[in-house]
Amino acid sequence: MAPASSKSADYIVVARRYRPQLFEELVGQQQACQALVNAINTNRVGHAYLFTGARGVGKTSAARIFAKALNCAAGPSPSPRSCNQCDICQSIASGDDIDVLEIDGASNRGIDEIRQLRSNVNIRPSRARFKIYIIDEVHMLTTPAFNALLKTLEEPPEHVKFVFCTTDPEKIPITVLSRCQRFDFAPVQIGAIVERLRFIVQSEGIKVDEEALQLLARRAGGSMRDSQSLLEQLLSFATEGITAAEVHAMLGTAHTGRLAAIAQSLIHRDSAAALNEIELSTVEGVDAGQLTEQLLGYFRDMMAATVGCDVNAMLQTGSTEYEDLVQAGQQLGLETILAALQILDQAVTRMRQSTYVRVILEMAVVRICQLADLDELSELIGQLRQPEPQLGAKPLKTSAEKRPAARAIPAQKKTELRAVKAELSTPISAPAKQNSDQSGPVSAEDLWTQALSLMEDMASDYGTFYHHVAIPAPNRLVVSFKAGYTLQKEGCERPERKARIEQVLGEITGQKMRVDFEVLEEQEPLAKPKRPLSMRQKMRDKEKHPLVRKAIELFDAEITRLEEPSGDHD
Repeated sequence: MAPASSKSADYIVVARRYRPQLFEELVGQQQACQALVNAINTNRVGHAYLFTGARGVGKTSAARIFAKALNCAAGPSPSPRSCNQCDICQSIASGDDIDVLEIDGASNRGIDEIRQLRSNVNIRPSRARFKIYIIDEVHMLTTPAFNALLKTLEEPPEHVKFVFCTTDPEKIPITVLSRCQRFDFAPVQIGAIVERLRFIVQSEGIKVDEEALQLLARRAGGSMRDSQSLLEQLLSFATEGITAAEVHAMLGTAHTGRLAAIAQSLIHRDSAAALNEIELSTVEGVDAGQLTEQLLGYFRDMMAATVGCDVNAMLQTGSTEYEDLVQAGQQLGLETILAALQILDQAVTRMRQSTYVRVILEMAVVRICQLADLDELSELIGQLRQPEPQLGAKPLKTSAEKRPAARAIPAQKKTELRAVKAELSTPISAPAKQNSDQSGPVSAEDLWTQALSLMEDMASDYGTFYHHVAIPAPNRLVVSFKAGYTLQKEGCERPERKARIEQVLGEITGQKMRVDFEVLEEQEPLAKPKRPLSMRQKMRDKEKHPLVRKAIELFDAEITRLEEPSGDHD
């Protein structure tokens, strides 16, 4: 394809000048293209197609290429000799063909527009074989509009074809989906984007660093159009060449060396050094939000390298940083990396709702520096589950002895780990009898508070509202909340939180533990004791008895005294 000159009077942006015109030029969608080519070759072209996928992956381009293949003067053929040369192909490529109608679903979403479409489908095409309707962002149509389209979509005239494009297929009614052949367009791979960008800059006569192309491709997030838009922005002020530094300056991102320096500060638990690196990044013009997302991607790649993925699985970093990621992962440990990822992910989420973006980033890196060696802690717990070593047995090695010598745990962290080990070493046994709040040397309440101290999530927050704890049976713990604390009970009972609580209890006790939660019933106030009746009141009560009342009437008598019956009954 010979692109139009960028120096022409009517300038056309890169994304339009280098838009694919043939199926073989459509990058990263080989499966969808092959299926459409086969449909044309075997004369099995359907009447309605649905192209779904993220923005900028080639949905509308594929629809135009498909329309040209069907209506080309030398076709129908997926690649006729005169393609892109006949008047029909050229008018379709420019969007001006009278028989290929491109409709924006966002601005023509009402029932009136669809009714007008229905009234026009019976009109035969002016010069081509088919009248083709390409509706972009079709999910924006209203429900009445979809309903009005159903009958026409199911049984259109033979000369009509529909191609729908959408980024949100979940919003399309199932009645419409069932009438279409669906093709899902995948995000474009980074390598494919790099190749396409390299072709564009070579065609433009611009020199560009390989690292700069990699940065643009990663930044695009699988969207070919986004990568070309970023390249267009760079070409506007970098006329002689494009460097990685210029890409970072435009995007507001930090270079890989800065990310590695921050990561090393976190590995060595040096909060001051990490904050200093953030300050230097800010001076260089790096956006704090972008830096947080970069760190999230950096630790993601570190996690992937630690579990054994090869260099092709890296998303944020290049091949030159792979060995450094492996070494950093060995120093931190997988459990600590996962905890750091959770902290950074929460920071990114909070940044969307706060103006203090830098403060949130600094809080996140300090929290990561305060993390204990979670892999070390996990191994210590595992050792506590094992039986006591016999005399002469070889002691088990900790992860600090197994890992490279470059790993260094601060003395404060070692002290904390020893304290945790001593606390977890406290023996716990099942109770000897039911309804006992005491079980060996550790009470049920001590066990519960110890478990809460090892959890730093909502389960720990809800659990602190307990009223009392009991061990009514072996390996079973019952946590009781006061009346009115139903919310806290239900919070602890959520499956993922309950599983986490039972896991921690099992790690402490070395046994499989079951925990149940209950809310105490609200006790009614005790009834006030009745005041003793006076002699007169007792006489009044006796007068109500039917026999006594009858005797009073017969003998015109009255009660003058009351005597308790004696214990002798002859």
